Amino acid sequence: MNKRDLIDAISGRLGDKKSATEAVNAVLEAIQSAVAKGDKVSITGFGVFEKAERPARTARNPATGAPIDVPASSVPKFRAGADFKALVNSTKSAAKKK
Repeated sequence: MNKRDLIDAISGRLGDKKSATEAVNAVLEAIQSAVAKGDKVSITGFGVFEKAERPARTARNPATGAPIDVPASSVPKFRAGADFKALVNSTKSAAKKK
């Protein structure tokens, strides 16, 4: 499912695509800006979005084996909530039984 499919699924509940598009964009923008500022966004039952720090390190070029210095960086991180994990696991186990 991509963003367009998500908007289509939500538009059935909200009534029109314009409202669904605005809702999806507003939620995504709010999560992105909060995480970029370093805040943790916790949605009960769904999961937690947060900013993680990656330290500087030395890597190797796989083609030549030469060392490469990789600078420190910040990356977005998502941890699924217990309800989300349970839903995914129940779907997988149901599919295997069929």
